[in-house]
Amino acid sequence: MSTYDNLPVYRASYDLLVELFRFTKNFSREYKFTLGESIKKETVEMITNIYRANSSFEKRKEKIQSARENIETIRLFLRLLKDLKQVDLKKFVLLNEKIESVSRQLAGWQKKM
Repeated sequence: MSTYDNLPVYRASYDLLVELFRFTKNFSREYKFTLGESIKKETVEMITNIYRANSSFEKRKEKIQSARENIETIRLFLRLLKDLKQVDLKKFVLLNEKIESVSRQLAGWQKKM
């Protein structure tokens, strides 16, 4: 078992979290404390699930599945933010690429189980 911070999926998730923190600080007040906080909280929960999946063999499948659910919720929030015009197309594409990378890595990890 490798340490969690050496996992590519952990690093990609952490990069996504940092990007989301930078991104949400520019939201309008109406969305900063609702959708902004929700998307950050969901991302932190996903990273926590990745850590727990790596450190617990017994609950690994369950935690990977939870992380996959988190990433889909993050994707939904991002789509909503785009529709509410809180994110421009360029930033939307950049964030979606990061989300897709994490999603593929989680799917691959789950298939190995």
